[in-house]
Amino acid sequence: ALARSRATVVRQYCSPDNRDPDFEDLERMVAGELMDVTIPLEDVVPGDVIRLRAGDVVPGDVRLVQSKDLFVSQSSLTGEALPVEKWVQEEGSRRTSGTEGGMPLAPSPQSGEANQFDVPDMCFMGTSVVSGTATAVVVNTGPRTVFGAMMRTMGKERPPNAFQTGVRRVSVMFLGIMFFMLPTVFLIVGFLQHNWMNALLFAISIAVGLTPEMLPMIVNANLAKGAVVMSHNKCIVKSLDSITLMGAIDVLCTDKTGTLTQDRVVLLLHVNLSGEKAMLPLRLAFLNSAFQTGLRNLMDVGVMEFAEAQEGMETWKDLFEVIDEMPFDFVRRRMSVVLEHRPTGARLLVSKGAVDEMLTVCNQIFAGDEDSADAFLGSGADMTVGLTEETKAQARQRSENLNADGLRAVAVAYRVLGPNDSVREQELVLAGFLAFLDPPKDTAAPAIKELQRRGVAVKVLTGDSLRVCQKVCQTMDFEVTGTLTSTEVEAMTDEELRVAAEATTIFAKLTPLQKARVVNVLRGAGHIVGFLGDGINDAPALRESDVGVSVDSATDIARESADVILLEKDLMVLEQGVYQGRLTYGNTSKYIKMAVSSNFGNMFSVLFAALWLPFLPMEPLQIILLNLLYDVSQLPIPWDNMDEDFLMKPKIWKTTGILRFMVIIGPLSSFLDVATFMFMWFYYQRARDPGHPAMFQTGWFVESLLTQTLIVHMIRTAKIPYVQSRPAVGLFVTTMLVMVIGISLQYIPGVSEMLKLFPLPGFYYVYCLGAVLVYVCLVNFVKMVVYIPIFKEWL
Repeated sequence: ALARSRATVVRQYCSPDNRDPDFEDLERMVAGELMDVTIPLEDVVPGDVIRLRAGDVVPGDVRLVQSKDLFVSQSSLTGEALPVEKWVQEEGSRRTSGTEGGMPLAPSPQSGEANQFDVPDMCFMGTSVVSGTATAVVVNTGPRTVFGAMMRTMGKERPPNAFQTGVRRVSVMFLGIMFFMLPTVFLIVGFLQHNWMNALLFAISIAVGLTPEMLPMIVNANLAKGAVVMSHNKCIVKSLDSITLMGAIDVLCTDKTGTLTQDRVVLLLHVNLSGEKAMLPLRLAFLNSAFQTGLRNLMDVGVMEFAEAQEGMETWKDLFEVIDEMPFDFVRRRMSVVLEHRPTGARLLVSKGAVDEMLTVCNQIFAGDEDSADAFLGSGADMTVGLTEETKAQARQRSENLNADGLRAVAVAYRVLGPNDSVREQELVLAGFLAFLDPPKDTAAPAIKELQRRGVAVKVLTGDSLRVCQKVCQTMDFEVTGTLTSTEVEAMTDEELRVAAEATTIFAKLTPLQKARVVNVLRGAGHIVGFLGDGINDAPALRESDVGVSVDSATDIARESADVILLEKDLMVLEQGVYQGRLTYGNTSKYIKMAVSSNFGNMFSVLFAALWLPFLPMEPLQIILLNLLYDVSQLPIPWDNMDEDFLMKPKIWKTTGILRFMVIIGPLSSFLDVATFMFMWFYYQRARDPGHPAMFQTGWFVESLLTQTLIVHMIRTAKIPYVQSRPAVGLFVTTMLVMVIGISLQYIPGVSEMLKLFPLPGFYYVYCLGAVLVYVCLVNFVKMVVYIPIFKEWL
């Protein structure tokens, strides 16, 4: 039924149509007569008594005072598609969380209940009535409802994620270095050379050189390239920050239904009372599902798909024709069809439904020949045996065993009708049971294994039952290290939950806010948490996670809360996103560590030169040009390759690692710079002439260009460059081209004069080649022998 946007409330009688009351109206008003009035949902207030019937949207959190066969869909809050039954609870067994303004609050779950949504006499705002009728009193409306509390979390500003925090710290670090160097260089050069204008220009050029001005471009190019690649993998990125965060995820929390599973019901077993495989329950269920004229539910579809794959089923179905049917309802909880067997003219009633309800209308059990397709049509006494209390208990135990294994059980029964028998669901013969499961997706198990191989722990946060979730995980061969239910989560403090969550794989029967709480405590434990969900009930957890992932078929609020939208409900797509996120992080990290280490080394070189030389070691314009050429050489970094072992672990921004890298690797270039200063000063007489410093400056310009450009290839990998790890072609070509252009500038008329570059003698390049080789060997030695063994990381 279509949901109505108005509510029926009970009011004291008043004259209709706002007319003045007549004598009869006054009598009814004085007698306290009540009447039903239809009002907009937004006009319902706490204390109102409302009527509920099929198609109604529950206007607030309400407590039942009277009900009849009431079934409510809570999928908007729990994610479960099947409706749940609600009934009036005994007053003495109800536990509430207190009162507010004289009104009782929503009951707290009983110890045997999973969560507040399982309280039998409570219905919640946003749910809808599937069938039955009820009278209820409104407890809470608007923001005080469970749904309203969930929506309040949606209105809060999201806390900064790990990427935003990391970039902010890196930016502050760069600013700190720049503001320290600018006045230091200015004062030193000014006091030594007594030319304060040159000192100011030189200090500003050093500050600019120390700033990785290409950082925004490199980061954004990396993120944009990652977004394009992910879109080709059917993954749409709403927030570019989330790309690198996907690479940092070390805990992925996921819903079960439709994410790990196919979001459909599949028939797994068809067994008799003894639990042995039996064809009769399948054949009868196939007839029941095939001949019904109403809307087939998920179980009917599962039966049809399974049976049609069996040989001879369609031919056997053609032996029957439908005469009558009794559709499913939530009172009887079964569905029956009456068929005629064409060859014999025998009439047959076939029924399937909930086990308990089916047992109430059965008095026999089939005990005939399973191998004969139509053996049950026989009338011999050896075909059936009486259904005793003992066998009823055995049937219930069989159903409970199936449920304990995470399967949904349905009983199948029949009755051969005599010529004068009336069509009624009584004195049926129990044929056996069917067991259904929402099966795992084919890609779920390999995707989970691949995520785990890449260092991502997968945790299942579901509103479904624990047993069903355990069965799904068992089917996928997904190891479950621990479980928690809604009741256990509710009883824990945040600190207790933080400890327990580390060792827990399945969180079952969770409410929406409990899902968000689990995500929060995992983040508080230092994890980067991703959450994959698609329902209204997943929205709070999506917002609280570092990376919220949803699907294009999700509810509007889930898509709005997510950072990444999957065009396929497939964990393999997410695994590709994790891979791309780490690739993006790695290439961004390369640039940052290249820039800070190179600039930090130049800082020491400049300070040494300022204290020793009677002139500037390099003209301000040369410093700016050198920086530009160096930045150009790094433009292809977003398209560079990453070593496979780097991509196997989660990556997160850490300023401590950047600072450590800068302090250890940066000064290595200073040794080469000082050696070049000494070589130029002592070997070439002209380089010592304070009136003509161009030769000295050109020599350092060329050496700095070569070392700063080649360091790209040293830093981009934790392995031996070109031997164990090769760069992308674009990066190799660009760096070689930049070195050729930089060296050529001194020989181009007009350009060399403008840049104050001096053509260097040939022997200088012999020295320079040897110096660069020493530098390359030194960096690799420190990397392989010192840095990585001690700190267990490189990028």
